[in-house]
Amino acid sequence: MAVSAFPDVVRALRGAGCVFAEDEAALLIEAAAGDPARLDGLLADRVSGTPLEYLLGWVEFRGARVGVRPGVFVPRQRTAFLVDQAVAAVAPGVARVCVVDLCCGCGALGSSTVTELRARGCEVELVAADIDPVAVACARENLAPLRGEVFAGDLFDALPADLRGRIDLLLANTPYVPSDRVADLPPEAREHEPRVALDGGADGLDVLRRVADGAESWLAPGGSVFVETGTAQVETACAVLRAHGLVPRMEHSEQDYATVVIGTRAH
Repeated sequence: MAVSAFPDVVRALRGAGCVFAEDEAALLIEAAAGDPARLDGLLADRVSGTPLEYLLGWVEFRGARVGVRPGVFVPRQRTAFLVDQAVAAVAPGVARVCVVDLCCGCGALGSSTVTELRARGCEVELVAADIDPVAVACARENLAPLRGEVFAGDLFDALPADLRGRIDLLLANTPYVPSDRVADLPPEAREHEPRVALDGGADGLDVLRRVADGAESWLAPGGSVFVETGTAQVETACAVLRAHGLVPRMEHSEQDYATVVIGTRAH
């Protein structure tokens, strides 16, 4: 029988363990657009564990809806703190910056950073890259309205050579979950999102090390790389950035449960 009433949807979601059942119910009903059969299908998929964002086709990030699709990493709300740090790094009155969203996934970090900087009157060149072709296709859809270019490839190998030495903001939301902890992630992540976007190697910092290895030569003088880490990884991450010629610092938000390590190239 078709599920048509809001209380029925809420009840089914609560039974499946959804913490924000009322909010999810409203979103699923909106997505069904009055089609009871579609609502039944969406609800069945959600109850079976499919991430809500895949069913909706978007995730809300910093107040905007960013398109996502199955198989693409869903940006976490805490990562908005990384965007805060990147935007704050651009001094008022700066006329032009170059932003690169590395390991871009759906492109949410680049999209929000560029949107906020342009709202301040800053001219922004936006480039993004990811090794996953599904993510690249998704990011191209999201960043096309912002005139952002998205490339497929492994970290800096994907970037146009003319960016070397002139990146002001390098956003690198690298995977940082240690390999032996991936199994502890919620089922929505470990069963639906690409492992390459989750698994950071033995200590979780393998990809950060590779980013640090190339960052200094790709950053403009005074430019910075911004990487999210766990709090227990900060000391090692800062040491890695320092060893590759960058000046490291850490920012932490108790409110967002977020930690960002920043490495700046000297002027």
